[in-house]
Amino acid sequence: MQMSRTSAIRVVSPNVSNTLPLRQAHGSAAVIAEISEGLLASSAHTSPKFLYDDLGSKLFEAICELPEYYPTRTEASIFAAYGADMAHVVGDGASLIDLGAGNCAKAAALFPLLKPAQYVPVDISRDFLLGAVNSLQQRFPQIEMTALGLDFSNGFELPDSVRSERRVFFYPGSSIGNFSPEQAVGFLRGLRANAGEDGGLLIGVDLIKDHALLDAAYDDALGVTSAFSLNMLRHLNHLVGADFDVDQWQHVAFFNPELSRIEMHLEARCPLTVTWRGGERDFARGERIHTEDSYKYTRQSFATLLERAGFATQRMWTDKDHWFAVIYARAIGD
Repeated sequence: MQMSRTSAIRVVSPNVSNTLPLRQAHGSAAVIAEISEGLLASSAHTSPKFLYDDLGSKLFEAICELPEYYPTRTEASIFAAYGADMAHVVGDGASLIDLGAGNCAKAAALFPLLKPAQYVPVDISRDFLLGAVNSLQQRFPQIEMTALGLDFSNGFELPDSVRSERRVFFYPGSSIGNFSPEQAVGFLRGLRANAGEDGGLLIGVDLIKDHALLDAAYDDALGVTSAFSLNMLRHLNHLVGADFDVDQWQHVAFFNPELSRIEMHLEARCPLTVTWRGGERDFARGERIHTEDSYKYTRQSFATLLERAGFATQRMWTDKDHWFAVIYARAIGD
């Protein structure tokens, strides 16, 4: 049966600089160069995007079900309690641009309330995204859907297939915390440039709380987060032909109060040498590879950050314990 114009699915991989879908990048010169640069830095590090191969994505889904990992269920409780109010503030008929959409479940749960005219899920895993959108289109045939398979972390421009009116970016899950505050301002300014004069941003933000709760959320008793972290080494082996031995490393995570962030590291259990296509490095016992940060904010500090990026906080919703916030911010003039 032929689909109507409004139910067509367009999967677009724009030709934009600094975007590289990982599923198409295994073994590429750009990926080798990026990983080599991080591993050879004075303090070794990698991008957190390399945590997410197929197994890594499944392990993260398991993390979200852990009792220690409060962000997913706390954010979900906010959407459940205040979804109707959010819809009233955002308004219907928007182009909802879902950053890091994954299986699209969070946005889909809001469709009956937000009633978007267009849904634009964006994710680095193009094939996975296409499958999710194909399934979603059957449930919501009245919504035009344009899926974008790209790495948006370094900035992007929306293609012409995305309507220019009422662009609302949806960035749940506190993923903004993976950027430093200065990086976050730069990233959000990029969204502001794409939003137009009548656009907005619906975003989830993890708030500062008891340090023990934060530490447990990123180093759970069952060791699922440890498995997720260590799996990055297997992914790097695959991407750049490295010879990491997972048994020689351990997961380390802790809250850094001075920088207001959770830090995740992989720490060498013994002296060792790692080689890969394009490089080699000796690691001393206890030396670390910094893999991910998750910055935490107060409500006021994040509102200030949004203002620096060209957005004005219009409404903020939190859970009863003030562990997490969902914010709607509108684009403001230059």
